[in-house]
Amino acid sequence: MKNRHDNFFNERIKERQNLIKNLLYNGHIKTKPVEHAMVTVPREEFLPEQQKPYAYIDRPLPIGEGQTISAPHMVAILCEALSLKEGMKVMEIGTGFGYNAAVVAEIIGEKGELYSIERLKSLYMLANDNLKRINYSNVHLTLGDGTLGLPDDAPFDRIYLTAAAPSIPETLKIQLKVGGKILAPVGTVDQYQELILMEKVTQDVFKTSNLGGVAFVPLIGEHGW
Repeated sequence: MKNRHDNFFNERIKERQNLIKNLLYNGHIKTKPVEHAMVTVPREEFLPEQQKPYAYIDRPLPIGEGQTISAPHMVAILCEALSLKEGMKVMEIGTGFGYNAAVVAEIIGEKGELYSIERLKSLYMLANDNLKRINYSNVHLTLGDGTLGLPDDAPFDRIYLTAAAPSIPETLKIQLKVGGKILAPVGTVDQYQELILMEKVTQDVFKTSNLGGVAFVPLIGEHGW
């Protein structure tokens, strides 16, 4: 039994390493911190049992409740676009099973803090279990409407959304520090969206960049769909 477990474990590591090589080759991973985080975080630990064999295929996978875990290349793109640094205070909208949160938590390190909001109780509970099991104590989960953010914990250095919004909610933009960045898929529910990056230049001025087409599940909430 031990040899079978060891073989499974070793095979997952090899699959993860091959995935990272492909992400580097294709330019999705650009920096050492993102590479290190994605090598370190075991994606299979953030998937339903029936999806674990597909953990290192570069595609989104269903996790229940009509939700998905993002493809690894998309997680890498989000992390690179946010220019995450050690010690940052980050807010995530849409925890899912906690994989994206774990990758970000790895990059910002023990001195950083990630605040993540999940609206679905079943996913919130599973993500909490997953993150505790893998020992990411710098992730703080909240069950609630992510479109409202966490004003009591603001301001944040970075904010990112893992679901598509009709526009980036003003409620979130005001919770961002000057000099900070907010990243979100923006567009219609049933079509591809655009990945929009906004940098807060002053309290009222944002510099906006369009990073290209993406496809995410819809953001549900008071300021979503």
